[in-house]
Amino acid sequence: MQVHTLVTGSSGFLGTALVQRLTAEGYSVDTLARKRGSIVADLTERPPSLERRAYDVVYHLAGKAHATARTQEERAAFFAANVVGTQHLLSALEKVTPPARFVFVSTVAVYGLEAGEGLSEDTERAAQDPYGLSKRQAEDLVADWGAHHGISVSIVRLPLVAGRGAPGNLAAMVAAIRRGWYMGVGDGSNRRSIVDVSDVVAILPRIAERGDVFHLTDGVHPTFAEIELAIAAAMGRPAPPRIPLRAARWVANIGDRVESTTGYRFPLTSRALSKMTSTLTFNDARARRQLGWAPQPALAAVRSWV
Repeated sequence: MQVHTLVTGSSGFLGTALVQRLTAEGYSVDTLARKRGSIVADLTERPPSLERRAYDVVYHLAGKAHATARTQEERAAFFAANVVGTQHLLSALEKVTPPARFVFVSTVAVYGLEAGEGLSEDTERAAQDPYGLSKRQAEDLVADWGAHHGISVSIVRLPLVAGRGAPGNLAAMVAAIRRGWYMGVGDGSNRRSIVDVSDVVAILPRIAERGDVFHLTDGVHPTFAEIELAIAAAMGRPAPPRIPLRAARWVANIGDRVESTTGYRFPLTSRALSKMTSTLTFNDARARRQLGWAPQPALAAVRSWV
């Protein structure tokens, strides 16, 4: 029997990859996005009309990320997309035959941490920034809704997801290295959890069957320097130059003052520098144990990113 699925955020980086994977594996896929899809809807405005469709699995990927909120309006946008949008989707699903399984793609940002090693899914979710907090609240909405309606809910907390067209900090790094503008900071020995998009979309159907909270990483947690070197090598470019940490802190202090006095988004601030120089890794033992999760090292696919 064919499995009927709904993918929200289907036109985004991860959503596009998931739709391609599900379609190739023979799933029936409805897509929901703001501008194009089998269902065109803005979840921030109202519940979508699902036309009495019945889904076996819903993958909720729609939301707001990869931005820094500096104004009240920008902060509110995170809650509109991630909390109100989720509530609108759940309300719409209550008007049709409820799905058997619901997968919410979340983020490790719910922990609100800039440093840590081998953190598990049981780590306290303490985020207070607009992105992390709004995702925390969305997780709670989904979990409570699933419990109330007897629907199996899975939550996937992702670290940096790599692949061609990846947005956010990775896209900025790739673009800067391509233009020759990128400079590494310090010795680059700090590690970050990362995972390739192809491995994520391959495991999501298994996660849907399980109903739990999972981290997904490549298990290698490469250093910043390793990521920088791999990207440069894939482009046929030399290793990026490095700036001493002391000099970077001096520039970041200037950036702090510029932003506080003018509102101009300076390329390097103390907060950005902290993220670039701290180690933050996550434990994915639960996925390996329960799902047989065995991803490739993310850097093995680096040529496909650039």
